[in-house]
Amino acid sequence: MRGGVDSKTVRRERPPDSVDIRKKMQEIAGKRRRFGYRRIGVLLERKGMIMNHKKLYRIYREEGLSVKRRRGRKRARGTRTPMPSAAGVNARWSLGFVSDSFGASRKFRILTVIDDCIREFLCFVADTSLSGARVARELSALIRVYGKPGCIISDYGTLFTSQPILKWADENEVPWHYIDPGKPQQNAFIESFNGSLRHELLNEEIFDSLDDARRKLALWRYDYNTVGHTCRSATRHRSKRAERLSNLRATRPARLR
Repeated sequence: MRGGVDSKTVRRERPPDSVDIRKKMQEIAGKRRRFGYRRIGVLLERKGMIMNHKKLYRIYREEGLSVKRRRGRKRARGTRTPMPSAAGVNARWSLGFVSDSFGASRKFRILTVIDDCIREFLCFVADTSLSGARVARELSALIRVYGKPGCIISDYGTLFTSQPILKWADENEVPWHYIDPGKPQQNAFIESFNGSLRHELLNEEIFDSLDDARRKLALWRYDYNTVGHTCRSATRHRSKRAERLSNLRATRPARLR
């Protein structure tokens, strides 16, 4: 007993550990208000701050960063970096989804990817189920054909914010811009394109099977890229891209048989 105070009744408060990590977590949570501790952990790993997930969760709770569940109508909150302009080919790609059905009302989804500058339909992926890992593989295949985009634009859906997509964007060093929740007009290029796809194909055709849907989608994609688009500047950019791709294929070494 010292100074008239029983030592059993006194507790010393320990100073907070990992001060730098706590500060960085606060910065990330301020910009990405709906990120949980796992996704914040991914962003911390990119900066070289790696720790056990239990310690990460403890610090996350101590800093009061737990995400509260929203109720009611979605509202855009917080600020994000300005969306980059589509100044040239591969400057910006947009991603989106369209849903339809085949056979006995069996539903399937279509991932659409376009180049915002030249309005080129780069890729579609139609399947009954799509995962983040599948989307990441398709994007890697697109990069091998068309080159790396300067930026990718998408909504804030769970698939586009999944761990495989975050990992893919980090490994390929591709900035990924998310539009504000409830603001589809911020991704107007893909919204307009998906509207044309539904109006010109999906509402006009009846699909017997998934293979039939993929075949008709491929034909529509070819028609859209070669005939259906009337923008002169887009046509000029597309011809240059086609010439570049043909030269690239010609310079590749022949495969050994």
